Order: sequence, then C-alpha cells, then structure tokens
Amino acid sequence: MIKLYWSPRSRSFTTLWLMEETGQPYERVLTDISTGAQKSPEFLAINPMGKVPALVDGDVSMAESAAICAYVADRFPQTRLAPPIGDPRRGRYLQWLFFAPSCIEPAILQAYLKLDMPAVSAAWGSTTQTFDVLDQALEKGPWLLGQDFTAADIAIGAGMNYAIRLFNMVPSRPNFDRYLDACAARPAFQTAMKLIA
Repeated sequence: MIKLYWSPRSRSFTTLWLMEETGQPYERVLTDISTGAQKSPEFLAINPMGKVPALVDGDVSMAESAAICAYVADRFPQTRLAPPIGDPRRGRYLQWLFFAPSCIEPAILQAYLKLDMPAVSAAWGSTTQTFDVLDQALEKGPWLLGQDFTAADIAIGAGMNYAIRLFNMVPSRPNFDRYLDACAARPAFQTAMKLIA
C-alpha cells in the first residue's frame, strides 16, 4: 500500500487531494514539520531534502508534488488522471503538470514578495505572463485539457487555491474563480481540505 508522508497546513494538500481522487487505499503518515519530524534520519532516508510530501510505494521512494502526481496518475491508469502514453494530449498534460512548480509557484512568490525581477532573468518569465498564459488556457475549460480533469489540474488548482483563496497572495480573475469553484466542488478536494486543516 502507498504511504504518503504529509503534514497539516503544508504543500501536502496537493498529494492528499491526488490520492483522494484515485479512490485507492493509501496510508497517511503524519510528519509534523512543526516539531522537526522531517529532519529525522528515518524521514531523510525517504526525502533527503527534508520536505513533505513524500511517497513510498514498495521499492519506490520519492518526493516533489508534481513528480508524485505523475507517478500516481500512471500507477493507477484506471483513474484517468493522465492521458496514456501515445495519446496526443499527453504532451500538453505534462506541460501543465510541470508548469505548476516551474512557473506558477515562483510567480506566486514573486507577486507576494513584490520582487522586481527582469523577465529575462526569471526562469518562469514574468508573473503577469505566467498568469496570462494560465488564464488563456482556462478560457476553454472547464479543465486544462478541456473536459478531462487530470493530475495537472490538481497540481495547478492546489497552488492557485493556496495563493488566491487561502492567503490572498495574488489577485483572482474570472477564469481563475470559475476554475477554483470547479476544483472546490470535487469531493476529493473537500476531503483533502478537511485533512490538511
């Protein structure tokens, strides 16, 4: 059985939501970062970075939310959280899945901290460009791949919910509001929110 190492009020929400979407049994292993549990030798053997979430599935031990999303979506293909290999939509799915940590997260941080950084110096471009690109993608909706909800929506929806609805770090837009409403309406999202609180 998959073990998901998590902590309340952390980035673990993404992977909790993911696991709830699969409908598969999994074990939640509380790793209370407020007590430094993530720095224990046992946890560092799972994730040397000392961060949650982390996942163990038999001989597989891994960390990083987007990587966990990719792994779990492929591990349980019956959930249809990822287009299968060979499906032309798979490329776009992977692009959005990794857009979350490589563009959305740094853009949120830049906006929140009001960092003045030239777009040519930032690997994600600019905050405005990042949110414009996401806004345009969501116009077609309801999800990033149109009618198909995927793990990419979990990765991006979790980050945007955190930034807009929980901490008011970035301003919302109509397409973001519609998207986040759709995310929040999912039973797995609601369960994960209760777990993380």
